[in-house]
Amino acid sequence: MGEIKDKAEELTEHVGDYLETFYKLTALNATGKATGIISAGITSIVVMLFIMFAMLFAFMGIGWWLGEQMNNMLAGFGIVSGFYIFLIIIILTFRKSFLFPLIRNILIRKMYE
Repeated sequence: MGEIKDKAEELTEHVGDYLETFYKLTALNATGKATGIISAGITSIVVMLFIMFAMLFAFMGIGWWLGEQMNNMLAGFGIVSGFYIFLIIIILTFRKSFLFPLIRNILIRKMYE
């Protein structure tokens, strides 16, 4: 009878160790996924900022060049701003059918990596 009691206590210890290890593993996996998502988000934001500034200066240069070519700076920058408005309309038109699902799929894929 004492042998069965010893085996039961040993089994209880092993189950407790298993549950503790499982909890730690789950916490580590969750932490790894969260840090991966956060680091990808921060990296994406930094890259988008650089792209935004590059586009800003490129379009300022194009606006200036068009203004010199037309001898009217207002017209040059007006054409560039019209192009920006056109891009905004395209983005707003396709945001639900293309843009939101694309971003959602990227986030889900990153979560399951």
